[in-house]
Amino acid sequence: MGNIRLPSLISNRKCFRKLDSLSKRNHQMDVPKGHLAVYVGEMQKTRFVIPISYLYQPLFQVLLHHSEEQYEFEYPMGGLTISCKEDEFVKLTILLKAS
Repeated sequence: MGNIRLPSLISNRKCFRKLDSLSKRNHQMDVPKGHLAVYVGEMQKTRFVIPISYLYQPLFQVLLHHSEEQYEFEYPMGGLTISCKEDEFVKLTILLKAS
């Protein structure tokens, strides 16, 4: 039986602090209150606006952990960047919206 490695509490705290500062610093008119812009894709990045509540969902935290390993909290797009297939991200957001 395989183990699923989830991010540690310390790592989560650092990530949320960074995300909080990004959302305050980069708050734009097209990002409603309670939402966050993220950039998703492997090569070409697409911008999505998601509810901040997604950040607390275990499935989304796995994506955040992978993003942390790849980008080490330095986001080349100026906002949270998640390297995964766009269609997989859309499927995840549909799942999270339904829950």
